[in-house]
Amino acid sequence: MGLKFTVVSKDESTRARTGILHTPHGDVETPIFMPVGTAGAVKAMTQAQLEEVGAQIILGNTYHLCMRPGHERVRELGGLHRMMSWPHPILTDSGGFQVMSLKGLGKVTEDGVWFRSHLDGSRHFFSPESVMESQLALGADILMPLDECVDYPASHEMLKRSVRLTGRWAERSRKFFAENAGKLQGRDFAESGRAEIGPSLFGIVQGGTDGSLRRESALEIVEMGFEGYAIGGLSVGEPKDDLYGMTEHVAGFLPEDRPRYLMGVGTPEDLVRCVALGVDMFDCVMPTRNARNGCVFTSEGKLVIKSARYAQDPGPLDARCGCLVCRRYSRAYIRHLFAVGEISACMLATYHNLWFYLDMMKRVRQAIRFGGFGKFLAGFLAGPEQVSRSV
Repeated sequence: MGLKFTVVSKDESTRARTGILHTPHGDVETPIFMPVGTAGAVKAMTQAQLEEVGAQIILGNTYHLCMRPGHERVRELGGLHRMMSWPHPILTDSGGFQVMSLKGLGKVTEDGVWFRSHLDGSRHFFSPESVMESQLALGADILMPLDECVDYPASHEMLKRSVRLTGRWAERSRKFFAENAGKLQGRDFAESGRAEIGPSLFGIVQGGTDGSLRRESALEIVEMGFEGYAIGGLSVGEPKDDLYGMTEHVAGFLPEDRPRYLMGVGTPEDLVRCVALGVDMFDCVMPTRNARNGCVFTSEGKLVIKSARYAQDPGPLDARCGCLVCRRYSRAYIRHLFAVGEISACMLATYHNLWFYLDMMKRVRQAIRFGGFGKFLAGFLAGPEQVSRSV
């Protein structure tokens, strides 16, 4: 038995909906943003802090975890949940995007991908089957199959080859998962207390910004039958109109009774717009990476706190924010921490950014439930929350 998904409410004016993902390690309310914990940790955050800011599910990266400490070591330690002391749901991506990003270090074949580690140059091979085996060893609640994500822009022929290869790899992944999911899980997974719900495998739709190939990929992946569906290969440099257009296009081919996951997206505006297009799940490094570089998200847009203009500013990062950082610390103090290289600067900025994202998604869910999402969307896009001013 895999993941169960229940649609709870729908917005009348858009495709937005709320739902509940029932996973072995707990329920997740959707639409949801998943903080990225690449190597088994969300940078600059403890697990207790993740719970404080409202994280329901986090993402781990198979490539990085296979390079260090290795999926077998994680299995020996009881699975990723136990190793990192995170008792809540985890989604693992395949690592394919990271492997494809190793310019000059990877080679794609029909069987899989040969690549060299970014750490020491050692040679490795990922196949659809080995990636499934690794994720089952990690004990993830939601697994992603190996796919090929090509650069933007790409020719029609390159995208077509990618779509066809992704489809063949998806079928191999589905077969291996079906035959092995019950016997390769981490120990913590089996002890989660929800034996009626098992790990789940999502299918991934590719095709770049080519509408006909996106349709072909979506129909093929849906025909195979997965427990959720992801839209991959976007937010890789294409114009925003293409991001939104392809998301809407693909979502129209995906089943109503399955969760929809837009991979690697994005800004607060991206999330709200794509919820309106019917997306349920998001992940992105933006809130954590931007925080470490001194860029925070506020109700008045982005704010670069390292700017000298905040050296004497006694106000909070965001007067409308209720997070611990905004209740306790001033802009001047956080700016000072960045200026002197204090590690706590990254911690405080990250805490605030993740709170901002997760609180925004909470307000989105509330607006959908109570029939006010259309008004929320219009106000969000027109109001000061999206006056994106970098200073």
